[in-house]
Amino acid sequence: MGHATGQTLDYDAIIVGGGIVGLAIARRETMCGRTVAVLEAEPGLCRHASSRNSEVVHAGLYYPPGSLKATACLRGRQALLEYCATRGIRTRTPGKLVVACDAGEHAALQAVAANAAANGVALAWIDGDDVTRMEPNVVATAALHSPGTAIVDSHALASAIEGEIRDAGGDIVLGCRFLGARRHAGGLVVTAGDTQVTCARLYLAAGARAPALAAAIEGLDPAAVPTAAFAKGQYFRLVGGPRFTRLVYPVPVPGGLGIHVTLDLEGAVRLGPDVRWVDDLDYDVDARDAAAFASAVQRYAPAVRAEDLSPAYAGVRAKIVGPGQPGADFCIRGPDDHGVAGVVALFGIESPGLTAAFALADEAVLRADAAAS
Repeated sequence: MGHATGQTLDYDAIIVGGGIVGLAIARRETMCGRTVAVLEAEPGLCRHASSRNSEVVHAGLYYPPGSLKATACLRGRQALLEYCATRGIRTRTPGKLVVACDAGEHAALQAVAANAAANGVALAWIDGDDVTRMEPNVVATAALHSPGTAIVDSHALASAIEGEIRDAGGDIVLGCRFLGARRHAGGLVVTAGDTQVTCARLYLAAGARAPALAAAIEGLDPAAVPTAAFAKGQYFRLVGGPRFTRLVYPVPVPGGLGIHVTLDLEGAVRLGPDVRWVDDLDYDVDARDAAAFASAVQRYAPAVRAEDLSPAYAGVRAKIVGPGQPGADFCIRGPDDHGVAGVVALFGIESPGLTAAFALADEAVLRADAAAS
């Protein structure tokens, strides 16, 4: 990286955070002909939420109509699948069943169906016998079938975007911790690692760390920064036991979508995530929780046994609301919100952040463009 000069800016844009969303923003800026640098504190890209999820390309069933989560999911899904198709990145569309385990859950299914319809997503109502015909190891009284739900090789996706950024002359600096930023001489001076660099615009795309890092931007209104909340989700591999051809989800639960059956591109089965509120990033998986996972999934897949489960990995959702609070929308704050010219900060980018990444990048750059005009 260059050093602060006081006159000539080293970069048009600096992006703090090397997850999928940060990379997508950097790519979008290079497409506009701007010089960029991505600053990532870890020794590699996508070490947090971007690689610690179900790798699902969501269809848009759950998010409130008109919310940024809904619109970005729908636009981002199309953009992501088109991007993958043109670059040979593997995806698969196994579809998804959202299942009711008893008649008392049918109202929850109907609510999901109504919400999906309001988002323009078509679902099919399936009775219990048809569920078992589609997935012999699943027992349910009814289900919603989402044929458009897909899975993606998120690691290959990140590598492709990284390659585009580098090919466009962008810098990706690993092991570089963002320490702060301030306005100076018509731009921003960013302190990162052991150096200072200047830029015209700064994007904060640091996932669960974004609220804490925002406090290091001089002059940024604290009232514009939501409070971080950390919801950990563990995953277990199903080693042996029943097989599945589709993703299988229970009805949603507070804080998440319930412990569900997901598949990777080789057909291996993972169960998760659960929801447990923690004080900070914590990626340990407690092998003793296998029994609780099996019990939860046995409601709709009774052949799953605890002894068939092996700890896989854990992720932490970048939430901005705590337990017992209504879910929050994606939050993108620009200069009009927080008072610092050139800064766009993204908060609460949890699921469906992977699906929505390209759309969120478009929205963030639009916010920066609007503030600069």
